[in-house]
Amino acid sequence: MTQDRADLATGFLQRVGWGRAVRQHLAGDASDRRYERLHLAGQSAVLMDAPPGQADDPAAFVLIANHLLNLGLSAPAILAQDLTQGFLLLEDLGDALYARVISDDAQMEEPCYLAATRVLTRLQAAAPPPGMANLSAADWAEAAAMALDWYRRAITGDEGDRAGFVSVLRNTLETLADGPRVLILRDYHAENLLWLPRREGLARVGLLDFQLAQMGQPAYDLVSLLQDARRDVGRDTINAARQAFLAETGQSETDFTAAYAALGAQRALRILGIFARLCMRDAKPGYLRLVPRVWAQLQENLAHPALAALARVCEAELPPPSEARLKRMEDQCQHLTR
Repeated sequence: MTQDRADLATGFLQRVGWGRAVRQHLAGDASDRRYERLHLAGQSAVLMDAPPGQADDPAAFVLIANHLLNLGLSAPAILAQDLTQGFLLLEDLGDALYARVISDDAQMEEPCYLAATRVLTRLQAAAPPPGMANLSAADWAEAAAMALDWYRRAITGDEGDRAGFVSVLRNTLETLADGPRVLILRDYHAENLLWLPRREGLARVGLLDFQLAQMGQPAYDLVSLLQDARRDVGRDTINAARQAFLAETGQSETDFTAAYAALGAQRALRILGIFARLCMRDAKPGYLRLVPRVWAQLQENLAHPALAALARVCEAELPPPSEARLKRMEDQCQHLTR
């Protein structure tokens, strides 16, 4: 945090009655946002610092948080806000992230993931807020071209047949996953979900990092949940969650499976590009250790027979992430920090 932002944050907290709070930095993420936990008179809250002009708009966070709360879901309540300067004071939902809860007790994986799946079906059954962005299959395909722009370029020095790649992916998405839209939260995974056992029903699932929500395909958030770049989800848990989703939404298993694979491939491709960009542009090499898992998820999705054309293009355009290639990317990243 720059000194100017620090002064603005202090001024905001003073205006909303938290100026004397003890402030504790919380781990950040891949965005420009910063978080602090505040302690004052036996109470706690969370300060979100989202500088204006960035992709993550705090006004969007407020909009989606209130929508989720109105559905009886556990987004953090907005305690105070200054949207002009980019500060929010949020309810503190604690530290019981799914990833930590399941690491401590592996038997919690299936009940946690089934609860998160039911949150999705509740969310998707409700009317979304008006005016939400609704990207086309062409937009989704262009977003996934980051795999060529950053991942391939870091390895080969060029972007390959970018136009051909985008065309095939666009056709795949239009054919298999371009039906009715629902509200999707986009980053719906174990690092953004909290287990709140003192609450009841769907409110036991705490929701974070949803300000990029938009209209999208029903299977997208389920893919985010079950094909997690940061952790391996058990096969039994995956199967149980998929069956629960199908049972509650009434979708055809055949159509769902193809759409799930197409969206999974798109998401994996985009994440490969994002992780490479975080290394090559932002000097954050730690994300490279996640690339082999994302690559394996991509291959599993591409194995679906309906994705044969996309599989051929990916085989031609994207080199596998061997240890030597990842090491070269890391070496280039380290050069940026010198």
